[in-house]
Amino acid sequence: MRARGVQLELDHPRYGAVPSVANPIRFSDTPIQYKSAPPVLGANTREILAGLLKKSGADGLHPGYGFLSENADFAERVEKSGFVFIGPTPASIRLMGDKVSAKQAMIKAGVPCVPGSEGALPDDPKIIIQTARKVGYPVIIKAAGGGGGRGMRVVHTEAALLSSVVMTKSEAGAAFNNPEVYLEKFLENPRHIEIQVLADGGRNAVWLGERDCSMQRRHQKVWEEGPSPALNENMRHEIGEVCAKAMQGLGYLGVGTMEFLYENGEFFFIEMNTRLQVEHPVTEAITGLDLVELQLRLAGGEPFALAQSDITQTGHAFECRLCAEQPEHDFRPATGRVMRLREPLGEGLRFHIRDELWDPKAMRVHMDKYHPVGRMFADRYCRTDDRMEFPAAPVVKAQAAE
Repeated sequence: MRARGVQLELDHPRYGAVPSVANPIRFSDTPIQYKSAPPVLGANTREILAGLLKKSGADGLHPGYGFLSENADFAERVEKSGFVFIGPTPASIRLMGDKVSAKQAMIKAGVPCVPGSEGALPDDPKIIIQTARKVGYPVIIKAAGGGGGRGMRVVHTEAALLSSVVMTKSEAGAAFNNPEVYLEKFLENPRHIEIQVLADGGRNAVWLGERDCSMQRRHQKVWEEGPSPALNENMRHEIGEVCAKAMQGLGYLGVGTMEFLYENGEFFFIEMNTRLQVEHPVTEAITGLDLVELQLRLAGGEPFALAQSDITQTGHAFECRLCAEQPEHDFRPATGRVMRLREPLGEGLRFHIRDELWDPKAMRVHMDKYHPVGRMFADRYCRTDDRMEFPAAPVVKAQAAE
C-alpha cells in the first residue's frame, strides 16, 4: 500500500506491552501508544479510540479482525466522527451480528438455511417444545449474538430441552450481553464450508472461492483449507452465485464470509462474518488477490474492478492453528513460559507468532476462559497444485513451564 501512497498508522491496545520488533509496529509509519483495552470493549474504549483517530490525522480506520471489526457501535462512531470505517456499514454489521436477523435476511434473499425456529425462542415452554418436535431431534440451541464456538448446546431428547434453553440463555447473556437464543436442526455429520465474498454496496458482488473448516474441536477451527476437497466445480459455482446474489440484494459493502454446513449435497447457511477472518490468507494464496488491498480500494471510493470471470483458483492452501495444550489432560490449555520453539522453514510457508512470543524475554503462553482449547500462537500456510503433495508438516516444539 505504500507504493500507492498510503500511510499506515497503528493504534494498538497492547502496544505498550509489545516489543518494537513486532510486525504491526515495524510496518506502521506512525505507531500510537495507549493503555491496554479491557477484554470487552465498552463505550469508554470506543471513545478513546475515536479520539486517537482524530489526533492521528488519518482518513480512515481498518479494524483488523478483533473485537472492533464487528462492533457496529464503534463503526458508527468512526463514521460520525468524519472518518472512513474500512469495512461494511454499521447497519450490515448489526444485521449479520444477530444470528436471528441474519438468518431471516438470508431466507428472504433465497439462501438455503438450516431448518429451525422462526426467530428467537419465546419464554413459553409449550412453544419451545412444539418447535423442537416440528424440527426433529437432535436440535441445537444457539445464542443470537454468539460466535467463536460459544453459546451453543446440542439437545438429543425432549427431557433435556428446557433446561438446555435456560443454560444457553444464561451463558449468552453473560458472554454477549444478549440472552436471546434460537433453535435449529442439528446436523450430525456435516462439513463446514465458508464462502468469501466481496461487494461494493451496490450492484457488484463476486465470490472468491471457499474454505473448508470442517476440522474443529469444541466448535473451534483447527484446520482451514481451500479449495474444499468435498466440492466439485458445479457445487462450488452454484453456492458461490447464491452468495454473490445475496450480497447484491443486501447492498453489502466490503469483504465478508458466509458460513454454511454442507451435508448430503445440500448447503445450509449458519452465519456471516462481516470482517476479514484469520484464515483469509488461504483465499489470497489460491486466488492471488490481496483482500486487505481490495478493502482499502473500496473504502477509497475506487470503482469495482473485478468481474466473476476474472477470479480463478490455482493450487491448494491451508492454515493450521497450533495451540498450547496438554494432550495428557484432555487437551486442556497450557500456560507458562515457552522454553523451546523451532520454526518451520520451506518454500510457500508462513509462520505467525502471537504478540506475546515476539519478545524472547516475555515468551509466555496466556490462556483465558474464552478460548478453552488454547489460543493460536502460530499459523502455517502452504500452496501446491495437488493437495496430496504437501511437504512434510513443520516441527514446532514448544515446552510450557510455570
